[in-house]
Amino acid sequence: MDYVLLILGFVLLIKGADFFVDGSSSVAKILRVPTIIIGLTVVAFGTSMPELSVSVTAAMKGNNDLAVSNVLGSNIFNLLVVLGCCALIQPVQAKGSLLKKEFPFSIFVAVILLLLNSDFSIRKVLNGEEMFVLGRMGGILFLILFGVFLYSTVHMALKERTQMKVDEEEYKIMPPVKSAVYIVAGLAGIILGGDLVVDSACNIAETFGLSQTFIGLTIVALGTSLPELVTSMVAAGKGENDLAVGNVIGSNIFNILLILGISAAITPIRLEVTAVYDTVILIVASLLVYIAALSKREIRKNEGALFLLAYLAFFVYILTR
Repeated sequence: MDYVLLILGFVLLIKGADFFVDGSSSVAKILRVPTIIIGLTVVAFGTSMPELSVSVTAAMKGNNDLAVSNVLGSNIFNLLVVLGCCALIQPVQAKGSLLKKEFPFSIFVAVILLLLNSDFSIRKVLNGEEMFVLGRMGGILFLILFGVFLYSTVHMALKERTQMKVDEEEYKIMPPVKSAVYIVAGLAGIILGGDLVVDSACNIAETFGLSQTFIGLTIVALGTSLPELVTSMVAAGKGENDLAVGNVIGSNIFNILLILGISAAITPIRLEVTAVYDTVILIVASLLVYIAALSKREIRKNEGALFLLAYLAFFVYILTR
């Protein structure tokens, strides 16, 4: 039965992402808001819902390893696999505004997460101390930063709205009601599909005796990142590169600031030292993708293949450690 639910989850994810991209793109044109803003906010929030559900539930149950490993694993997956797959479909262009603001901000919040995860002490990490804590104050800080990010993004959208002209013959614009139905139906499919994939995949994984941390970094992270993967690949296939890139960067920011912020605010999260190592890997992956995007203002197919190989190396590392 788990295998049937797994397949059903994939179907819901794919069709939900298709509807969600069409509806979101149409709304962006109707409101004269740049597509990348929709990707950074509405789409990013929608595709981050599975991570939010899994991590907050895990935090409430005291299963902190799953909450943190889910976010770290999802963010690394988003950068290396999602953008890698999108680049293989067609080169992914990165706009100057994204490279100047949102992408550096996503790296900044990852560095803040590293400092909080390591208790601001490299000595503790080098000495091999086993346990660290992401406390409530850290969670509150993340929620404040999330508010600042959201305000800045909305302010930029309103500013650029007056400068944006839409040629209705160039873009397919659906009626507002139909656009809203597409977004709601697509989001429902994404969330339900993600839940089915995660639950069935975890059941299948547990039958093979895999550890909770490994499941969080791989099976759950992959399952909850499927909305980002499918949505971004569908967007890239339709030429909506801004939506694809904005979705990934926005989701990574949402995952750290909103999801870990809420999780840590509910209850302090106890971390193993491996979480610190994984945060370092996230920062390295972020810098790798950022440098590739910055060099020629796009991520090319060969760089996409490199990202996929880098994720394979990461997967082997967590499998063998």
